[in-house]
Amino acid sequence: MPLSLKTLPTALLAGLAAFALAAAVLLVARGSGPHLPDRAAQERALPSQPRPDATTDQRIAAYQAIVRAKPRVAAGYTLLAASELQKVRETGDAGYYTRAAATIDRGLGIAPGDLGLLTERGSLALSRHDFRAGLVDAERVHRADPTLNRPYGVLVDALVELGRYDQAGRTLQEMVDRKPDLAAYSRVSYVRELHGDIAGARSALMLAVSAGGAAAENVAYVQTLLGNLDLADGRLRVARDAYAQALFHFPGYAPARVGTARVDAARGRPGAAIRTLRSVVARLPLPEYVIALGDTELAVGRSAAARRDYALVGVEQRLLAASGVNTDTELALFQADHGSPQTGLRLARRAWSAAPSVRSADAVGWTLLRSGHAKEALPWARQALRLGSRDAMFLFHAGMIARTAGRPDLARTWLRGALGRNPRFSPLYAPRARRALEGLS
Repeated sequence: MPLSLKTLPTALLAGLAAFALAAAVLLVARGSGPHLPDRAAQERALPSQPRPDATTDQRIAAYQAIVRAKPRVAAGYTLLAASELQKVRETGDAGYYTRAAATIDRGLGIAPGDLGLLTERGSLALSRHDFRAGLVDAERVHRADPTLNRPYGVLVDALVELGRYDQAGRTLQEMVDRKPDLAAYSRVSYVRELHGDIAGARSALMLAVSAGGAAAENVAYVQTLLGNLDLADGRLRVARDAYAQALFHFPGYAPARVGTARVDAARGRPGAAIRTLRSVVARLPLPEYVIALGDTELAVGRSAAARRDYALVGVEQRLLAASGVNTDTELALFQADHGSPQTGLRLARRAWSAAPSVRSADAVGWTLLRSGHAKEALPWARQALRLGSRDAMFLFHAGMIARTAGRPDLARTWLRGALGRNPRFSPLYAPRARRALEGLS
């Protein structure tokens, strides 16, 4: 029986407007689930296809050959671009964004207005955090052919990241009703998590795992999200098992390896966590992973090592920017904690202007506090929590803002919330939350 958003509280469906990379998707906000192209329909237009069990590299090679042999067939460009975007998910190599963009441009030069290529262009825009451009393409495709399933994922992700939660909820309900698959269930999970429905988010991810995906990475992705939920709830053994399942489906999967490191950190094994994180960063130095490594080292007093790690963040951010990826929200928080809070505030305000979501609201509030404007930060903390999120970092930020703004009642509530699901939610920030809470007693 299809999972329906109608099982959510009525208040949620009546107005989701009332998210973070967290990033479970590489380089993309946590809400952006797998983009699963309608491969069968596209491949019917091709003279030949890769094997069903082909790897992403094999698919890329096969579609490149098809494009060379049949340069006037738009489906070849669509499937090549989709495979190049999948390669980013698997490797974190943002250079494939540039390749995908070139493939899409070539295809649209041959077939202007092709709906498959426009959908891929929308998906690429989301990956680069250009949510407005992604929404424009997805809406254009949906208007041209409302029967297509493929644009729904792009529509939902863009609407969520732009803070248009009521419209996102309605669109997601349509997506679930039309095709309840891994892509739909993973998005249901995110919407539920945003609204604090952790049990509902977990049940949706279980259905996503059962549904399976077009690539091994897709299943590893949802297994990792499941582990992240369990870790956030302090269910450390269950979380480790979920990450192990992800690594079974996709050996070496970086998000799952980082998850196991965070489990080790929560278990009081920082040495093991640092070793794992350092091995991941050596292969894939994404800012999220580098910051996690630096924070873990700083938490155990390895200040010099942490400074070296943090220095790498700026280099990686510039490389991402060169590939067209907007990281204002993430960089704002990093600057607030480890660099220039004033720079962070400027970036956070720009992020809010581009995409007014709870995620960017959290960034504005935290950078305001770190810049010495606690009272001005308090409304932004409320804005970040307006959907009912139980995210530990949102609550930690809000609690510290309330404490500094002279609202001990709110500070106690929010800091207890931050520590309530997992008292060791962060090796660096959980101890600070405990000390702040004790000081309010």
